[in-house]
Amino acid sequence: MSESMSVRCPACGHEHLYAAPSYPCVCGAPVTPPLDRRAAATTVTHRVWDEEWVALRCAACGRRNQWPRPELGCPCGTTLRIPVSGAPAAGHASPEAARPAPRRAFQPVAIRTARDAVTAVALYLRWLGYRDIRRADQRPPSGIGLAARGVLAQVDPTVRPASPRDVECLWLTAMTESVGCVYFSLAGYTDTARSSADTLSVPLFVLDLTGMPRAVNDPADRLDASGTA
Repeated sequence: MSESMSVRCPACGHEHLYAAPSYPCVCGAPVTPPLDRRAAATTVTHRVWDEEWVALRCAACGRRNQWPRPELGCPCGTTLRIPVSGAPAAGHASPEAARPAPRRAFQPVAIRTARDAVTAVALYLRWLGYRDIRRADQRPPSGIGLAARGVLAQVDPTVRPASPRDVECLWLTAMTESVGCVYFSLAGYTDTARSSADTLSVPLFVLDLTGMPRAVNDPADRLDASGTA
């Protein structure tokens, strides 16, 4: 069972009982952030990608990897960052994180917000074998851009199916950076967008609310099956 602790909102003083989330390691074991009961929660006033991740070691296999830093939304509108004990920032993760490990079945995280969608895609990209996942330098025309070694990914959490322009803009940006690309959408794609993606060999995935990516074209099927290998 995930540990829990009392968390006070510094903005309104409201007390919350917070349970730490668990995330699946590639070995299949759950990884749970160790909460620091001696430190106070802090408010999130602006987003910095490196500050949203911590390096945690899996107790089952010993592998260290990057995981989302725990957060909690207070009813007063404040987002609270929960302190984690003994976990370095993501930028200081051990080189052990780069060691290859057998691929197990991907275990998704539920999507309730746009941030959850980004987290789900980041975890999936890591499961595929991509490393150094971060916010993309260039903001896409729609959605949220992620970058990793050798790939650009676009996460579209809107209720509008992705258009051919969305797919083609991602492909053009990836071409200028000499990397591959992959598109993730919650609402799917128009028929012409899928045709464009097939012509350009852009993998297309649809995210369901459980956080599971579903391949919708052949390039995505191949990527899901083989990862970065």
